[in-house]
Amino acid sequence: MTRTPLTWLYAPGDRPHVVAKALAAGADVVVVDLEDAVAPERKEYARAATAELLAQPQPVPVHVRVNALDGPWAATDLAALAGLPGLAGLRLPKVTAPDEVRQVAVATPVPLYALLESALGIERAYAIAAAHPAVRGIALGEADLRADLGVRADAGLDWPRSRVIVAARAAGLPPPTQTVHPDIRDLDGLAASCAHGRALGFLGRAAIHPRQLPVIERAYQPTEAEIDHAETVVEAAAANAGAQALPDGRFIDAAVVAMARRTLSLAGRT
Repeated sequence: MTRTPLTWLYAPGDRPHVVAKALAAGADVVVVDLEDAVAPERKEYARAATAELLAQPQPVPVHVRVNALDGPWAATDLAALAGLPGLAGLRLPKVTAPDEVRQVAVATPVPLYALLESALGIERAYAIAAAHPAVRGIALGEADLRADLGVRADAGLDWPRSRVIVAARAAGLPPPTQTVHPDIRDLDGLAASCAHGRALGFLGRAAIHPRQLPVIERAYQPTEAEIDHAETVVEAAAANAGAQALPDGRFIDAAVVAMARRTLSLAGRT
């Protein structure tokens, strides 16, 4: 992709008609799910349907979330998907150790995204993020993490969220995407949650329904005020190298300029 993806739309692998709608929904990336969204007796069908789809290039990048690496289906998933021209990446659930990622990277040379869904995964976040050049991102699986930690209030996940964000950046990876907002009707709650996630340092979000996509897009796009400020910063830096104060009194240096350029890069999507 030439632009930064902000929306990642999940679709169950055993429902090809839903996958087809997802491909036309306007998401930056479609994630075909072979794991939690598919019942055990439907795993084989979901795998075959996904392999058939990805035998051809697709109009948007398609990632596949395979089954848990320590379970009975993952090896067959990986073997069925390896080398398919329509596969743009793999999302690996419940990763707890860097060796798990390395083993997949050797067998299936595509971009990998590790999902951290347990206390152990969070503790090893940086090691997993830096495990192999094929790792292009890490993210949380918050439903499983809540259960593992016994977290009831949403604020209880802010420390793991920050840990994953820091680990990704320390490993030279893009900022992680937020996990899904499970209530597809609660668009106000989704917007508020996205605003909180953006403040923490996330960039973009996974979705489970097309109606969530515009909310995520708006939440993670720079505002007009942010764009104006970024342009002012970049123009000032071009005119005068080094640290300086803007006419309104705001101080800028190299770090502020870098952030301004990132803002303008995102704004270029529109």
